[in-house]
Amino acid sequence: MNTITSINELTKDLQPRKFGLRGQLWTTLLVLIVLNGFVSYYFQLKNGLSVTDMSNYVSWGIYISNFVFFVAISLVGSLISAILKLSNAKWSIPLTRIAEIIAVANIMFAGLIIIVDMGRPDRILNLFMYGRIQSPIVWDVLVVMTYLAISILLLYIPLLPDLALLRDKMKDIPKWQHQLYKILSLGWTGTEAQYKILHKSVNGLAIVIIPVALGIHTVTSWLFASTLRGGWNSTNFGPYFVAGAFVVGAAAVISLMYIARRYYKLERYLNEDIFDKMGKLLVMLSLVYTYFTINEYLTPAFKMMEGERSLIQDLFIGGFAPMFWGVQIFGVIIPVFVMLFRKGRKPLPLFIVANMVIVGAWFKRYLIVIPTLFHPYLPAIKQNGVPSAIHYFPTWHEWSITIASLAGSMLIITILFRYLPFISMWEIAEEQHIELDPIIPAVEKSKN
Repeated sequence: MNTITSINELTKDLQPRKFGLRGQLWTTLLVLIVLNGFVSYYFQLKNGLSVTDMSNYVSWGIYISNFVFFVAISLVGSLISAILKLSNAKWSIPLTRIAEIIAVANIMFAGLIIIVDMGRPDRILNLFMYGRIQSPIVWDVLVVMTYLAISILLLYIPLLPDLALLRDKMKDIPKWQHQLYKILSLGWTGTEAQYKILHKSVNGLAIVIIPVALGIHTVTSWLFASTLRGGWNSTNFGPYFVAGAFVVGAAAVISLMYIARRYYKLERYLNEDIFDKMGKLLVMLSLVYTYFTINEYLTPAFKMMEGERSLIQDLFIGGFAPMFWGVQIFGVIIPVFVMLFRKGRKPLPLFIVANMVIVGAWFKRYLIVIPTLFHPYLPAIKQNGVPSAIHYFPTWHEWSITIASLAGSMLIITILFRYLPFISMWEIAEEQHIELDPIIPAVEKSKN
């Protein structure tokens, strides 16, 4: 990172900026997609889950695939904000808030998509009133809510000094925006005592969020592994889910930091060295995930037990084979091969492979959920003496709600990027040994 000489220079570089034409078009597109999803959800509420292609056999569809994807990508908050922060990796400072924004936006929609999947959202109250502590679903809801609360705190508390900077130094903004910064900054004055409390709070949250983050992915995996279905009945699922979540989370940070670097002209903060380090990190995480993937499929493939044989064949050489091998080749093998070379870890190629990883990760969650439901232990009920065909292909309503949830997550990220500094100014100031006293408002200075 190039040397920054003053807090004013830092604020000028990193303060929120108005959207240009591309930003306005992007926001409009996301809003239209979300509104379309609301329309489809209205019809689902009106007519029930009959508007989907889910059935007694394929009772989970792309809603649950999307839920697992959202939960996975949200783990990046603990990876960047907690693990790298606690390991004193100073190079990750410009990425911390980007990771926290991704985490908050995605865990919010993880909770919302579960309510969509229920069909009867009013029955969510039954979970709190009559839920059994033995049920993984109860644990999953509790850990999702806990993770969301800690993620919001981990995003908001370190924002206080930066919100005070915006309050004091941004002049050409609407009155409501200035008032918003004033309210959200909670009277921050930048005293030494406040910074001590801030550091202790952030470090405490960083420590707490790691087991909670591991817990949310482990408990989510229990929803699958606690069944006896072939493909899910695995003790490998917990670490498998965690490893996959780290991969897609790191890829999401890379994708977003490239966009921020390009369209906000932040090359001095998001330099090529950071991309190189994130590329190396993604390679390591992908290799760990590859190990768990091989372990997940190789053991049942060797055994070829009756309950899992047809599933393995369907994935490897059957109807799901194109998607399965496409995920492995384009979502893992090619990205790892590209990132092994230094030129592959430059911003543009790394951005491309990161998006390949993200797309592959979504389809991987589809493969975790759907194919297993195609292969129940009990045969399908016969109709007119002929076994019923087990089928599932998402309807328009399912696709539009799913795409709307993805767009909604990106819309939250876009709005937060518009009104908040997505690179922590005070942390960079501390690293660069820049005097932070100018944060104190003139009114407070006159009192001292």
